[in-house]
Amino acid sequence: MEYIALDVHKRYTWARVETVHGERVIELRVLHQRGAIQNFVRQWAPGLPVAVETVGNWYWVVAEVEAGGGQPQLVNARLAKLMMGSVNKSDRLDVQGLPRLQQTGTLPTVWIPPGAVRDARELPRTRLVFRQPRTQLKNRVLATFAKYGLMVEGVSDALGAGGRQRMAGPGAPVAAADTTGGDVSVESTGSGDGHPDLSGTPDAGGVCPASPDGLAQDAAEGGRSPGDCDLDLDRHRRALSPG
Repeated sequence: MEYIALDVHKRYTWARVETVHGERVIELRVLHQRGAIQNFVRQWAPGLPVAVETVGNWYWVVAEVEAGGGQPQLVNARLAKLMMGSVNKSDRLDVQGLPRLQQTGTLPTVWIPPGAVRDARELPRTRLVFRQPRTQLKNRVLATFAKYGLMVEGVSDALGAGGRQRMAGPGAPVAAADTTGGDVSVESTGSGDGHPDLSGTPDAGGVCPASPDGLAQDAAEGGRSPGDCDLDLDRHRRALSPG
C-alpha cells in the first residue's frame, strides 16, 4: 500500500508517493493542465488515500483525484503544519510531512462535500460577492440624498422600480434617470420647499456640478476630488438655508 500527498499551488502541484514504511517511491512536480493530476493518480492502485491541502483552488484537484480512482483527503493546512512540527516551510517539506501523518493516522482532515453540493454552494457565494459593490453604490446614492434632506417615502427600496417612479413623478424632490441603468442625478425642484437649487453653485475653484458624472469630470479637469465638491456644496447649502 502507498500513500499519496499533493502540495497544490496555482500553476503546479508537488506530488509524493511513499510506502507504508515511509520509503519514497516517487516525488515530482505536476504542471497544472486538464487531466494531469488524474493521470498521475491513476498510475497507482484504486482507492489509495490522497492528501490534498486546503487551498483556494482545491475543487478541481479533488475532482481529478476522484476521477483517477483515488480517495481524496482534504487536509487542514494550518493544523497539519503544527502537527508536523516543521519551522521551515517549502514544497518538499510539506509534501514529506503529509505522508507521515497519513501513516500514523493523525492527518487532520475536513469533510469534502459531493461535487453537486460544491457546485450548489458556489452559485450563491459568487452572487453574494457580485452584490456587495451594488449595495455600496446604492448606499452612496442614498447618502447623497440624505445630505440635502431628500427622502423617498412610501417605498421600501428608494432605488427600486416604485422608488424610481416616485422620484420621476410630479413634484418629486429629486429626479432619477431612466430605468435602463443610467446615472442618478440629484436636483432640487426649487418649489419653495426650503432647499435651494445647488446644481451650479460657484466656488473658488470653479463650479461643482450636482451629478455624479459632473463630479468625476470636475475632478479630472480641475484636479479636484468629488469629496471637495461635496464639502463646497455643504458649505453653500448651510449659508443659503433660512435661519
